[in-house]
Amino acid sequence: MTSSDERSPKPRRRLLWLAAFIVILFAIYSGGWFYLASRLKTEADQAVARLGSKGIAAGCANLTVSGYPMSFTVSCDNIAYEDDARKVAASTGSFNVVAGITGPLSPVADLRGPLRTIAPGMPPLWIDWDQLQANVKVWWPLPRSVSLQAEGLNGQTDPQDDTDPMQLFSAGKAAGQLQPAGQDINYIGSFGDLEINADAIDGRVLPALDGSGDVTLKNGVALIAVPPKSLRGQSIDIARLDLSSGTARITVSGPVSIDADGLVDASLTIKLKDPKAVAAILGSAVPEHKSEIDQGFAAIAMLGKEPSLPLKIIKGKASLGFIPLGKIKPVE
Repeated sequence: MTSSDERSPKPRRRLLWLAAFIVILFAIYSGGWFYLASRLKTEADQAVARLGSKGIAAGCANLTVSGYPMSFTVSCDNIAYEDDARKVAASTGSFNVVAGITGPLSPVADLRGPLRTIAPGMPPLWIDWDQLQANVKVWWPLPRSVSLQAEGLNGQTDPQDDTDPMQLFSAGKAAGQLQPAGQDINYIGSFGDLEINADAIDGRVLPALDGSGDVTLKNGVALIAVPPKSLRGQSIDIARLDLSSGTARITVSGPVSIDADGLVDASLTIKLKDPKAVAAILGSAVPEHKSEIDQGFAAIAMLGKEPSLPLKIIKGKASLGFIPLGKIKPVE
């Protein structure tokens, strides 16, 4: 027997051990996958039961878990929530969330409309969309980020009687992202082609609007854990709020806070692009003050095509530069 014949069983044994190792890993993965699928259904049933014991009806109809072995997919035919004590209700169409084997901590969810809501102090709403997708970057104790992207948004009232619904708004696209920043929560969002129905704002006319924002909610992590009953004592830092239509643009930045008595304090900078175009939009939206708006913006236009103005609010008293604007009522 040659030396090569003596060595040949070793590579074969290595291959057998490798094959056995792969089989064991796959068996562990399979067991874990089916365990998680069963646990998720159990947890969902227990959550619904806990809410039911509090008089809240909630459900994820026909909950299924699929996708084995390459993904983990959770889907429902529809989602519903109803709290009779608080007179709050909401429901949506189908829900589908997928976590791929290559990115288990970055699940992607798709939600079908419409979203129908009922809440005290506002009419029942029907909000629909062409596409709505959410992406979550899972981490502990909070997600690294939660983002939403929507296309073809539209909203209308959803009367509970025979009256006709009223169209409220439509938007070509909208996006938003929340992420923790230390103990704060940062929000970055935008929307495009927002059209607000004049009948929904007492006949006031606004052009199609685009907007974006970058805002930080101070101490937001604690506020998410225990939602406050009031806005008093809260504060935000506006890195940028931007609203535009055509050549007209308004940009706001600066801190805003509300004290224990509900009085607003703010130190904001307002930047205008094409003040005359901004004045034309405001004059159409607030026709009863069109003459004052035209006069005020004519003076502002003398500062240039892109003037910047300070807006101060101290204990609810607002002033634009040296011009007093009046008082803001305490916030509840």
